[in-house]
Amino acid sequence: MKNIIGVRFKKQGKIYFFDSGNIEIAPKDKVIVETSMGQELGEVVVNKRQFPDYKLNTQIKKIIRKADKKDLKHYEENKKKEKEAFKICKDKIKKYKLNMNLTDVEYKFDNSKILFYFTADGRIDFRDLVKDLASIFKTRIELRQIGVRDEVKRIGGNGICGRELCCCSHLSNFETVSIKMAKEQNLSLNPTKISGNCGRLMCCLKYEQDVYEEKLKKLPKVGAIVKTADGEGKVDSIETLKEIVKVKFKDGDDYFYKKYNASDIKIIKNIEQREIDEEEKEHLKELEELEELEKIENENKQNDEEI
Repeated sequence: MKNIIGVRFKKQGKIYFFDSGNIEIAPKDKVIVETSMGQELGEVVVNKRQFPDYKLNTQIKKIIRKADKKDLKHYEENKKKEKEAFKICKDKIKKYKLNMNLTDVEYKFDNSKILFYFTADGRIDFRDLVKDLASIFKTRIELRQIGVRDEVKRIGGNGICGRELCCCSHLSNFETVSIKMAKEQNLSLNPTKISGNCGRLMCCLKYEQDVYEEKLKKLPKVGAIVKTADGEGKVDSIETLKEIVKVKFKDGDDYFYKKYNASDIKIIKNIEQREIDEEEKEHLKELEELEELEKIENENKQNDEEI
């Protein structure tokens, strides 16, 4: 049996699991652990749980020790060094006239490496910059390109809902969000209404998507012809989560509307997808550009190294 605890190294970062052995550790304790990039100081966020060896798929590294006053002082000193390194790197970026935006600097706990995080529209040739920084700091230098989502996650802020941004409060991983989700959830395709602080499609579009996809399989599309107890009509709108369909009927020169449970109607002629109005068509191109930008960012940025 192993005593497994969860450790986080950054606010709302990924949680990594370690074997605490016989060391008494509680949530919020600071601990020193061995990672693939050297020793790190992290905070315990998942309390100790016992797991039999056969249930562990990978080799779990052990906690080295609980952080003491000396470790915490060293950690704070590194934080001060990060601010100075940030200023130096910004000056060097200007010197080499690189089209990149420095967002953060991170000293590894054992000072074996300094990571510089930046955003850019494309790939950047920063080899001369790395050499210059290495000659100044006398340690390994790594420049890591991140997306605008990652940048906003580091900065923080509130969303249009008035609450703290999801990426700053509970999201540890970014999932792909697409225009298709907005369409299927019958949301306005106006970028100002469905984009977050990062300028990309809001992460919360993903939350209910699985439910929408499941329900939409048995619901008609807007514009479909359906048979009801009151005759044939055309689907005007859908309340997907409630599985309620609003049907439009022609009565001479006039029209009237009535709502039905999806189970009480029969689809006569469905359509591939709902039609979008002229205003949405104008915004669609902008949304497609945002979607393409995110794909490019994901291709360009380096994946985080595994602990």
